[in-house]
Amino acid sequence: MLTGLNHLTLAVQELAPSLDFYEGVLGLRLHARWDHGAYLTLGDLWLCLSLDNQPEPARGYTHYAFSVAPADFPAFVQRLRQQGIREWRPNASEGDSLYFLDPDGHRLEAHAGNLASRLTHCREQPYQGMVFFD
Repeated sequence: MLTGLNHLTLAVQELAPSLDFYEGVLGLRLHARWDHGAYLTLGDLWLCLSLDNQPEPARGYTHYAFSVAPADFPAFVQRLRQQGIREWRPNASEGDSLYFLDPDGHRLEAHAGNLASRLTHCREQPYQGMVFFD
């Protein structure tokens, strides 16, 4: 039921140097920035930078998200829950998402949206300090 990689979310300790690196050094395209994060792309890759100033940012909100079709999302969630997967957080953002752990504790997400749907939602209900660049 998964159809591909949806996005990567990286927990960062400071937003400005991370934006300088991913946009300025690596050449990713900035679409939106807000007080606690940013959305960038590189080709079809959607990258979210999420401010998480915990001592170990890699243990924070860093995760890998896979795409799932909206019509397949309920069955996918039911199947994983029947298998007893562990969930690591509830969904608090636009679109259907299931945040779950693999057997080694890697943080994963199944998401039934995309960057375009997220940006549309954010234009209607922007995060604090949000600025759009396209």
